[in-house]
Amino acid sequence: MTATPIAPFAAAASNPVTLSSAGGVLRVALALLVVLAAVFAAGWLSRRLRGFGPTRGQQLELLAQLPLGPRERAVLLRVGAQQLLLGVAQGSVRLLHVLERASAQESTGAIAGASPDASADSVGRPSFKALLLRSLRK
Repeated sequence: MTATPIAPFAAAASNPVTLSSAGGVLRVALALLVVLAAVFAAGWLSRRLRGFGPTRGQQLELLAQLPLGPRERAVLLRVGAQQLLLGVAQGSVRLLHVLERASAQESTGAIAGASPDASADSVGRPSFKALLLRSLRK
């Protein structure tokens, strides 16, 4: 008499329940892989197509940077016709010096003891080293 009630419980815990849960896990894993592949493909595509499309004139350009310590650096930026020498540290950015385009070309020859090709590039901008030395002497 005890054998009859156990048989329905044994039938309920058979392989079809295990197969359906394994199929659900497989479907979720496959969907996760498809989503991850789509994210990586979108990232790759955005990097590849960054240069295409309507481009505005670059108003902000990083000219040079020099590490001054483990978390500090000096950065030279060109913004329009001006060049900005910035001090960048953890949590702060300070303006060290502002150069106009005309004064930047004049200051190239004004640096004592520097050869023209060592203190300016082919465009006529002073080198980063020359700007940093000039701003630290003040």
